[in-house]
Amino acid sequence: MYTIILALHLFICCLLILAVLLQAGKGSSLGSAFGGGQGDVFGPGTPVNIMNRVTTVIAILFMVTSLTLAILSTQKTTDSVINKFQPATEQTVPSDTPNAPLESK
Repeated sequence: MYTIILALHLFICCLLILAVLLQAGKGSSLGSAFGGGQGDVFGPGTPVNIMNRVTTVIAILFMVTSLTLAILSTQKTTDSVINKFQPATEQTVPSDTPNAPLESK
């Protein structure tokens, strides 16, 4: 389930990037870049075209899949990969030389 939603989320991300890049800018003229635009920032808006609606729908789907993945990731109970590896037990090797006497005469 998590993998399917993750794949869907990645597909929606690509669609959202394409939808944003295909849209025309609000002030695409050079004069509006320096503040000489039409001044309709708070005025009556332009009619909503199909690309704006597509982008809105894709953005909503992106948010829904993001929230779903966040909820599903908190409910996962699998262990970490690091926890699967057990530390190696240390083995002692007996020495071949006999113990020398502490005091020699």
